[in-house]
Amino acid sequence: MLDVKRLRILREVVSKGSFSGAADALYLSQSAVSQQIATLEREVGMSLLERTREGTKPTDAGRVLVEHAEAAIARLDEAERELQAIAGLEGGEVRIASFPSASATLLTLGVSDFVSRYPKVRLNVADAEPEVSVPRLRAGELDLAITFDYPQVPEAEDRDLERTLLLTETMHVALPESHPLASRERVKMTDLSEEDWLSGGCPSSCGIIVQRTCRDAGFEPRIGFESDDYNVLQGFIAAGLGVTLLPDLALPTLRSDVVVRPTDPPAPMRRVWATTRRTRSAATDAMLGALVSAGELFATQAEAKLEAVA
Repeated sequence: MLDVKRLRILREVVSKGSFSGAADALYLSQSAVSQQIATLEREVGMSLLERTREGTKPTDAGRVLVEHAEAAIARLDEAERELQAIAGLEGGEVRIASFPSASATLLTLGVSDFVSRYPKVRLNVADAEPEVSVPRLRAGELDLAITFDYPQVPEAEDRDLERTLLLTETMHVALPESHPLASRERVKMTDLSEEDWLSGGCPSSCGIIVQRTCRDAGFEPRIGFESDDYNVLQGFIAAGLGVTLLPDLALPTLRSDVVVRPTDPPAPMRRVWATTRRTRSAATDAMLGALVSAGELFATQAEAKLEAVA
């Protein structure tokens, strides 16, 4: 039986890239870390780490063991948290990360419902894009992450994680109110080929879908400004600096001097997920249920908003 303490130390060495970094993070001496790793290598009968010019790197065996260790440690941490709240939802904590536009909409609705039902459960909420929140979730640092993807660029399946669909969003082209195409009911993508385009900068952001949608329409977008904050993008649009695609989650804060229109052909949809580990606490399950209800409510509100701004 592998020792969980040694697995935690191995994970930390790989994460920090050095024995000294792991020692500092774990409040141990460097010699203690080295001894624990040496014992673990004897137990498995293989070398787990190698020193390189770039730092300490895992061997193939080390990578496999760390991958399984992360899942095992996350489950043990979850078990400890559930035991602390054994009386039901009379205690415990749910740690959540969400990308900003969902934090201001879906998460706000879900948290409001959850807190009214389970006031003794602590909530810890942070903003994080999927490329940050999913690794933290996998490592056991989070209980739930609100993430997104596009059917054209789906996320790879993860055997340790489970995704629950909260919302399927429509993407709309956003234009300045004074734009010649703003009065149209539907905007042809080919009519936007000479426009300056705005996009997000993060790998998982709307930047990918802006480029793909334009290329599918037969032109390469000329990207002028980048921001992952939809409020900032709206400011750029209102100032006449470009156009972009906005999802339903951006509509509650739509500026009066910006208009959104459906595109021809239709822009890709965006899927919003609640991502959890497959083994989760009762409190996390309850939050998941609150977010599913929030997604249903938001979809109804978004439809009404679109009718109002059309």
